[in-house]
Amino acid sequence: MSYLRTFAPWIVFAVIPSQYWQWAALAAFGVSVLGIAQQIRAGQHIEALIIDIGSVAFFAALTVLAFADPDSALHPYTPALSSGVLALVAGASLAVRVPFTLPIAKQTTPQELWDHPAFIRTSYVITSVWTASFVIGCIALTALAHSSSGLRTTAQVLAFVLPVIFTIRYVAHIQAKANAFNESAS
Repeated sequence: MSYLRTFAPWIVFAVIPSQYWQWAALAAFGVSVLGIAQQIRAGQHIEALIIDIGSVAFFAALTVLAFADPDSALHPYTPALSSGVLALVAGASLAVRVPFTLPIAKQTTPQELWDHPAFIRTSYVITSVWTASFVIGCIALTALAHSSSGLRTTAQVLAFVLPVIFTIRYVAHIQAKANAFNESAS
């Protein structure tokens, strides 16, 4: 559920039809601001909000652009731009050594495991896959900017669904390995 909350603004932006991009950007901006406010009230640290902060910045700028120039030549490229921004934010989280998935994983993992090398490594692997998916999505969406909306939608969905599937399967794999190790050690 944490990933859904984290990516809620991007999902809102993606599901609102392209001809209403001004309102999609504004709605996504609003969801971003509300998400950060909720997380701060819940006591979340700023390092856990890297995607959320990137979302606010991107959708604030996009909202201004969309209302200031509704016929902007950038409009067909907004799906690619959104994947590109997510790739930059996710990549930056790796560069500053706080993979964006780490704070999300901590929300459902016992605190005694937070410093375990396998837990940290798992977050790096998962964040790397998300980053790669966003980069590939950005490239695909750039190439598809002037093609049918069905192809663009498929590319956008795949850029999110594939890393979600990977995350679920990889975490299950790591947990199974840990359980097998613990059983053999007992």
